Amino acid sequence: MNVLQELKPEKEFFIGIDSDGCVFDTMEVKQKEFFIPNAVKLFGLFAISKYVRETWEFVNLYSVTRGINRFPALVKVMDLLAERPEIKEIGMKLPDMDPLREWISKETKLGNPAFKEYVHNNPHPSLDPVLRWTLSVNEDIAYWLRNTPPFPYARKSIEKLSTLADAIVVSQTPYEALAREWEEHAINGYVKAIAGQELGTKTEHITMAAKGKYPDEKILMIGDAPGDFKAATENGALFFPVNPGHENSSWKVFFEEALGRFIAGTYKGEYQDNLISEFRKLLPEKPSW
Repeated sequence: MNVLQELKPEKEFFIGIDSDGCVFDTMEVKQKEFFIPNAVKLFGLFAISKYVRETWEFVNLYSVTRGINRFPALVKVMDLLAERPEIKEIGMKLPDMDPLREWISKETKLGNPAFKEYVHNNPHPSLDPVLRWTLSVNEDIAYWLRNTPPFPYARKSIEKLSTLADAIVVSQTPYEALAREWEEHAINGYVKAIAGQELGTKTEHITMAAKGKYPDEKILMIGDAPGDFKAATENGALFFPVNPGHENSSWKVFFEEALGRFIAGTYKGEYQDNLISEFRKLLPEKPSW
């Protein structure tokens, strides 16, 4: 049993909340200032850094894969780079992702502890830079990233929803970073648990914490990425989208009307469908290059 399985309903409703890019305006800064520079350095991609940056931002911020776990994201970036004519012309040899791909296919808890153990038990030269990269990203974020408060209406909404529903954080960010950020801004007291990548996928988080404990129509996931929507639909739950680039105004809508509709039972249907339709338009499937 883990902390999510042990959760007991105290209220009639349940709400899962994503963190990076949803509650905190940290998604862009983490990708652009920590994930990308460490990848360029540790995989020796200086000659193609311009294309790495463009491809990385598409995969992690500006497409349907926004918000996916860092390990599948790394594989996706390298796969897309391999297809780019500019890279083919240079004749650049990209890192071998097959050993990482193999681990991803077998593991759902795609976090540093499980990966570290796997690399120890299955040594491979192609996995070493991946391990150095993922550890360096965490170290740099822990050392440097401070003073990035929640979106104003996110804070107001979390305070309000905590009086009406049992809430948890549902994220693919490492637990240590989540706990630090929620505590730094004194909003950790409004949630019953903080679930990071170490506890599995977002779908698994909601299944363990809420499925069978609350009626499906009384379970809501709030997120800014298709992975959040997927976690909701795979559990038969409802979804509220925080639109990338319009986060605070999305939270204002939630605070002023969507939360009330969820509690009143009038959220599902046309109202939710319209919100999701707008959300989907913001995240294309194919890159522009």
